[in-house]
Amino acid sequence: MVPLPPPPPPPPPPPLPLRAFSESSSSSSACSSFGGSVIGLSREEGLESKKRKAATECISEEIASNLEAKEHLDASIARWFYSAGLPFHFARNPDYISLFSFATKDEISNYCPPDEKMLKTTLLQKERENIERLLEPVKEGWKENGVSIVISGWTDEQEGPFVNLIAVTGDWPIFLRAIKCEGKYEDENFLADLIMETIAEVGPQNVVQVITNNAPVCRAAGMLVEEQYPHIFWTPCVVEIINLVIKNICEAKDTEATDVIYDECRWITTIIADAMVIKNFIMHHSMKTVIFKLFANLKRLAIADTRFASMIVLLKRFKLIKSDLENMVNGDRWARFEVDNVRKAQFLKGKVLDQLWWENIDYILLFVGPIYQMLRVANAEKPSLHCVYDMWDLTIEKVKVAIYQHEGRQEDEQSTFYSVVHKILVDGWNKSKTPLHCLAHSLNPRYHSRMWLDEAPNRVAPYRNAEISGERNKCMQRYFADRAEGVKVKTEFAKFAGTSDKFADHDSRHDRGILDPKIWWIVYGSSVPKLQSLAIKVLGQPCSLSCFERNWSTFSFVNTIKRNKIIPQFAEDLLFVHTNLRLLSRRSPEYMQGENKMWDVGGDVFESFEGAGILEFACLSLDEPDLEDVVFANERNGFDVEPIKVESVGRNF
Repeated sequence: MVPLPPPPPPPPPPPLPLRAFSESSSSSSACSSFGGSVIGLSREEGLESKKRKAATECISEEIASNLEAKEHLDASIARWFYSAGLPFHFARNPDYISLFSFATKDEISNYCPPDEKMLKTTLLQKERENIERLLEPVKEGWKENGVSIVISGWTDEQEGPFVNLIAVTGDWPIFLRAIKCEGKYEDENFLADLIMETIAEVGPQNVVQVITNNAPVCRAAGMLVEEQYPHIFWTPCVVEIINLVIKNICEAKDTEATDVIYDECRWITTIIADAMVIKNFIMHHSMKTVIFKLFANLKRLAIADTRFASMIVLLKRFKLIKSDLENMVNGDRWARFEVDNVRKAQFLKGKVLDQLWWENIDYILLFVGPIYQMLRVANAEKPSLHCVYDMWDLTIEKVKVAIYQHEGRQEDEQSTFYSVVHKILVDGWNKSKTPLHCLAHSLNPRYHSRMWLDEAPNRVAPYRNAEISGERNKCMQRYFADRAEGVKVKTEFAKFAGTSDKFADHDSRHDRGILDPKIWWIVYGSSVPKLQSLAIKVLGQPCSLSCFERNWSTFSFVNTIKRNKIIPQFAEDLLFVHTNLRLLSRRSPEYMQGENKMWDVGGDVFESFEGAGILEFACLSLDEPDLEDVVFANERNGFDVEPIKVESVGRNF
């Protein structure tokens, strides 16, 4: 048998409390010895406790000191904002945040901030050189990807006209310079020379098109540029022309030349005028505004007179807050406060409760919706030149469907109202159409795909359309002056359009309707190198001025330059640095995330919402949810604005 292991020794007795030793006067020597060891142990514990307490007090003092230093730094920064009159939204600038993060992390002994002279000269030059380095990879891609020279002009009564020159490739705009042209802006020769100087700077072989507005002087200057550089096309801003179409429909003028349009469209003008009266009555009367805020959770009526489609934005906002307006005019508070202007208050209440008025708003938004959507696509910060031709065709079809369905007509019947709207649309298309639009349409693989052709009846591929083919061939002749080279390119186009040779591959044909057109050419176009090179350049271009014009005013910065008495060379550097820093910032992933999302919305003005410049961004934002979230979020940081929930326009009491 295996012997069992011995039992474990008994546990030692627990130590007696200290007071047991003090209370016992007849302790044995053993107990006295044991008691002495316990007392010694308690003294050690006491010392450790005192050390921990001292360490805790040191940490607490350090925390208190850091908290005091933080509060002092916060107060100093706030004082800087207040004394300099800096806009509060500057605190969202990522450079502002990184500045103080770096300063609090890295101790630099005896540091003294740069003075005024260094900021104007040495540091400005260094920053320009830094930005030039950052932009170098973009410029290196100009040869392969092509460039659009975009000319944007603006005028101030005191400063006179200025012209901004931008180079755009894909969705990469680069600010080149701003030129003051007082007394010269109406001179097409001056503008043409300015454009050709810029073309020489960028490289004529890299430039695809020059985009300006549709003013006669700009068109004349564009024709002079085309004479000098036959391969470079002048194109008008498509967004401005679409906006003009919307204005011609919604704000028809009573003139002899437009009497037919006015007769058919004046009901739209009346609806919009009524909406403006209601908006102004609410927003310009303090008590009415207070009542409105009680019912409407969104400050939707504060709309700037934007450059693009502001009247449509206004009607969309009215539709959004319809129930709030109805609750407002039916409330007891409205009845008590309407006595100060009975006539207008009764007019407002009558319109808000008139269901026929709201039905007319619905109808306007229904048939103008496709035009408005086209404007948004053309206005996006991405290449859209290749979409223009199809967008106009599709928009005209959708407008006809909306009007005919509302009027209850068959497709073969005549509609006087649609005939007027159709004429306005066709006039707009004729103003914006150029051979380059037809070439871009022809080179877009999507419009040769079975997927696109089957989406609607009567669609044909671009090479089967006589108008598109004629304009495309004109472009080919201008791009390839050498006859032999032109024949080679036309042969390559025939292979692409007819899906022959390498283009007969299944993946190539399948991906025509799926891949981005430029990516498709990079993946499948190597067998036709000359046509591939042309397609990559053309398909990466914008169709409007607005791809870079958002959220800030160059004019306000010109004022800053004048106030600081900067010499012309440094002034040009400052404009270059200021604008390109913002454009570069928009390329970072952080620009669309977190608290600093779209930090430059609102420009350089001090006011958060009510100032004259705050809604500069609305010229291009229309009613984009991302931008609205930023602006209304800024409003929530004010003193008297209710919390906003975009998904709900009502308020629960």
